[in-house]
Amino acid sequence: MKTLRLILGDQLNLQHSWFEKTNENVIYVMAEMRQETDYVKHHIQKVVAFFLAMRDFSATLLTQNHQVVYFEIADQNNPQNLEKIIAFCIKKYQIEHFEYQLPDEFRLDEQLQSIGDNLKITTKAYDSEHFYTTRYELSDFFEGKKLYLMENFYRMMRKKHHLLMDGATPLGKQWNFDHDNRKKYSNQVSIPEEKNFHKNVSELLIDIKNAGLETFGNIKENDFSWPTSRKECLEVLHYFCQNLLQHFGDYEDAMHTDEKFLFHSRLSFAMNSKMLSPKEVLETVIAYYHQNETTITLSQVEGFVRQILGWREYIRGIYWKEMPQYAQMNHLENHNNLPDFFWSGKTKMNCMQHAINQSLDEAYAHHIQRLMIIGNFSLLTQMHPDQVDNWYLGVYIDAIEWVEMPNTRGMSQYADGGIIATKPYVSSGSYINKMSNYCGKCHYNVKEKFGDNACPFNSLYWNFLDEKRHYFKNNQRMAMMLNLLNKMQPEELYKIKVKANAIIANLDDY
Repeated sequence: MKTLRLILGDQLNLQHSWFEKTNENVIYVMAEMRQETDYVKHHIQKVVAFFLAMRDFSATLLTQNHQVVYFEIADQNNPQNLEKIIAFCIKKYQIEHFEYQLPDEFRLDEQLQSIGDNLKITTKAYDSEHFYTTRYELSDFFEGKKLYLMENFYRMMRKKHHLLMDGATPLGKQWNFDHDNRKKYSNQVSIPEEKNFHKNVSELLIDIKNAGLETFGNIKENDFSWPTSRKECLEVLHYFCQNLLQHFGDYEDAMHTDEKFLFHSRLSFAMNSKMLSPKEVLETVIAYYHQNETTITLSQVEGFVRQILGWREYIRGIYWKEMPQYAQMNHLENHNNLPDFFWSGKTKMNCMQHAINQSLDEAYAHHIQRLMIIGNFSLLTQMHPDQVDNWYLGVYIDAIEWVEMPNTRGMSQYADGGIIATKPYVSSGSYINKMSNYCGKCHYNVKEKFGDNACPFNSLYWNFLDEKRHYFKNNQRMAMMLNLLNKMQPEELYKIKVKANAIIANLDDY
């Protein structure tokens, strides 16, 4: 029976059981599609990275004697739409059976189910064989619970998969070293030069231009740095172990003007495209830790394991538990528009300037830049979560909806009303000053609340608490800050609110 198998751009898993044997009756189809490039405007590096990785994956399958039909973005015969591509291939190759791997985005899951229902041939869906958990394992774990605490899920995962465990006890007799992972970086530890593959992508950029794609962000056509093959991804993994793991946990939350990446692995694109599996990443990192326990402490590796085994799997579970209604949530009723500097990087706020320009230059910022700089500012200025969502989904190379949306709409913007975060992740300038050197040379004074040179985060923070206080009146984690707000002198609060509203009304002047 002639079979057509679909491989999506984030299903580049060479270890999948599909590829264990070749079969002359099986044809694989891959496609660079306007359907996938145009549903939000994407960073040019994100588009380039996925296309390069897809082309390498296709070429590898061909060398293994699999049959592959590949549609490049500028091909004249590319239908640019998933349903039309599948129909085209079924007719041309006289296909009798269609198969696909379960997609990780709700919209694609619905689309493929609809396509399968309308085909006149049989259809079968397979697991992507990537995650530690099934789609609904988290839903089952939290059934009947009011709070979905990640820490509880994380401990279950550690036990189930026996990672960093000594029997039933966590290594070091401690589950979580988060409090040890909050050091400020100030050049006291040298950071090796980041892993860079120095690829020339000029030909692909011509294809993208000829196809008429609209993108944003910056790219160096002679010096593209992201890994786009399994071999390169493994190199990044080993580079992280050998050069960065030793201090990863210590400076996990730190930010510095001279160091874009600090000790972060930048493996998220490799994993989210499935070129690497979370299992092989964690097994490699943990094995390296055990071989080097004299130089690498447990807190470094636990912080990394928590991000992948805990947070990544937790976020995916929340996505499938709460979709599709999750995509419309706006619990705090925020409706303001993103300012122009989200696309230009032109702002006098040093922290925002660094975080946004890094995002535009690298298609990457680490989790604290995303959460406590850009996300914090977006929430304090009460941006509409749809706009924040779309920007994050477009700008970051690792942003696929299943992982981006719960992190942005839930963790960052509290638009889900507390499904993920037990409180909104907002702060004044003091937190930014504590965790970075951004404030030292800023146009604004981090210690001032109002006045021409006052740090915008300060007035915005207190104004946000005042504007949204009715949403948090029963939230115990917000009680201390609301008590401080209640004790504030009316004249001071008035000045703060005047300042904050002036900022919100004139964001591109700041």
